Amino acid sequence: MAQKRAFDAGGNPGDGLPPRKFSHRRPVTDYGSSLARWILDRRLDFRPHCQASTSFAEEGSYLKELLPSINTSSNVVAQIPVRHIHASLNKIKHPINMVKWTPEGRRLLTGSSSGEFTLWNGMGFNFETIMQAHDSAIRALEYSHGADWLLSGDQDGFVKYWQTNFNNVKVLRAHESPIRDVSFCPTDAKFVTASDDGNLKIWNFGEGEEERLLSGHGWDVKSADWHPYKGLIVSGSKDHLVKLWDPRSARCLTTLHGHKNTVSRVRFQPSQGNLLATCGRDMTIRIFDLRTMKDLYILRDHEKEVSSLAWHPTIPSLLSSGALDGSVRHFVLDELSSSTGGSVSLVRAAVSVPHAHENAVWSMEYHPLGHILCTGSNDRSTRFWGRPRVGEVESFSDRQYTGEGSYDSRNPADKGKRRQPHKEEEEDADDDDYLVDQQMPVPGAGPMPMNPNIMPPFPPGIGLGNALALPGLPGLPGLGSFPPPLPGGFDPTLVALAAAMQQSQAPRPQ
Repeated sequence: MAQKRAFDAGGNPGDGLPPRKFSHRRPVTDYGSSLARWILDRRLDFRPHCQASTSFAEEGSYLKELLPSINTSSNVVAQIPVRHIHASLNKIKHPINMVKWTPEGRRLLTGSSSGEFTLWNGMGFNFETIMQAHDSAIRALEYSHGADWLLSGDQDGFVKYWQTNFNNVKVLRAHESPIRDVSFCPTDAKFVTASDDGNLKIWNFGEGEEERLLSGHGWDVKSADWHPYKGLIVSGSKDHLVKLWDPRSARCLTTLHGHKNTVSRVRFQPSQGNLLATCGRDMTIRIFDLRTMKDLYILRDHEKEVSSLAWHPTIPSLLSSGALDGSVRHFVLDELSSSTGGSVSLVRAAVSVPHAHENAVWSMEYHPLGHILCTGSNDRSTRFWGRPRVGEVESFSDRQYTGEGSYDSRNPADKGKRRQPHKEEEEDADDDDYLVDQQMPVPGAGPMPMNPNIMPPFPPGIGLGNALALPGLPGLPGLGSFPPPLPGGFDPTLVALAAAMQQSQAPRPQ
């Protein structure tokens, strides 16, 4: 389809074309075309012009050459999601505790503190559906490796089994305290749950029965993860400890004492499985090497407690994290780092987004292809982040990097546009409240019950369409020669008193 030419205010007004306004660009990230291009280049890599497909050119037409992250894993910097794409908000806003991409990557599932599932489109980022999944706050979400089942845990200690069409098939009372994390084993036959009661439990998925109890933490267990292809479980607790467990014998293999405060998240490296990332409220992220059983990196760049982290699905050296102040940091482990005096290296963030959210970032996850990062925050918003386009430098001037005040001072026109929808929402809410107070029907709320004190129902046989003409005023149905009755509770003495006061205050003639 040919692209319609937009109206140019400085053009010739007599060219015969009607004025056209610039249409708003939809925040769409289509990964289908880039995958098709990548498959074509892999099959026809002997062609000379395909040899330049891995380089970058500073021109807009090179956008079609932007290949998936799996093809350009050597250029890690180009795959960092630094570009803010879209912010999604529910109509009834609640803090977003969990975000989870569906296995095929076409939709994003979020779990809120109200116990609701919200489904967002993964390409247009628009709202699709919402449902009440739990009676309390959702604290954990996990898809099976076979992409057939979904597990969710809530504040009351319940675990629910969901099919891909969100049909609930089983409810399991796993713990007496809130569930903080859920993770499947590599074969999907078992899963582990972590709770605030200080224990971890291994469950048989098919039978829904508890098999083993992993006890050893002295406080709440905040996170747990099952290794992607090994029989190994890691857990992080409020007692500052990180423990590695053998799921067969329920025995603690080793304990890591690196953190000085609550361990908020532990995650194995999904692509290779050799590294373990842990973050805590001591404002540090520690990378542990499972091959040498030693700390490899210490990531120190956050100014507040680190609350979430996410590994890139295809690039082993890319790690992203979120903090309680709403900031997001991206670390590249292969960069040059400074040593702390021993074998541990200190790594600073490659890219920092200081104002990514207005409040704590509770959850974050990469798209299965790695080109989109999603973050859920306590500011009740879900944000999508993508890779920067070729030659695009405006992303670092957005309000997520410079803050609201600096951005509004540089873009006064955008300030009014941005605040106008919020003002309209407030006006609509005020109108709805006004209609409810005045006992008028709210649009979309259905018919309103009739108040007998204001308008009594018509007697049988008399209505608005077939009202009978009363004597005294023929031809005017519904009206008579007698005065209408006074409303209920009306006192005639008040009328006489008001008339006397009005007569006494009236000016007398000279």
